[in-house]
Amino acid sequence: MASMTGTRTTTAADGWQEDPPARRGFGLNGNGYGSLSRQFPSTPQGAQDARHAVVRQLGQWGFGPMTDVSCAVALVVAELAANAVRHGSLPGREFAVRVDYEGAASRFRIEVSDARLGRTPGEAVLPPADQESGRGLFLVECLASRWGWEPRNPVGKTVWAEVAAPVRPGGP
Repeated sequence: MASMTGTRTTTAADGWQEDPPARRGFGLNGNGYGSLSRQFPSTPQGAQDARHAVVRQLGQWGFGPMTDVSCAVALVVAELAANAVRHGSLPGREFAVRVDYEGAASRFRIEVSDARLGRTPGEAVLPPADQESGRGLFLVECLASRWGWEPRNPVGKTVWAEVAAPVRPGGP
């Protein structure tokens, strides 16, 4: 698992495609690439709605809601969205969720963006057993092949994670 450094860990040179090609079929192009991008209110209900929207989209891409990959992606989205609501919200600002399925690379790229740059993620550590919170980033680190954060232009930050994906059933 990648360690969280608190600095930008991806670059345009890493081949990350910002704008997906036109979609067809299950919302995927011929190369097995699809994208979901939405904004949600910075509330606990908004975080729950984000998770539900992602699970629905994964189902349209051929990954049922009870599959291991759907559960892993849903948990990562839930944790990052909850952190955006709890630590990154500003009055009147929403948070954004983007999930890209890169079938050819066998991965999902999850990005959650909020409006506050000053509250950046710390190291992913397991807190003491008697502590009631603080396990979210530890869970993300356990499920993601890599993760990190970067400043967002013009304001805020984006926390991202990549989760390995099997080849979509019946597809490329």
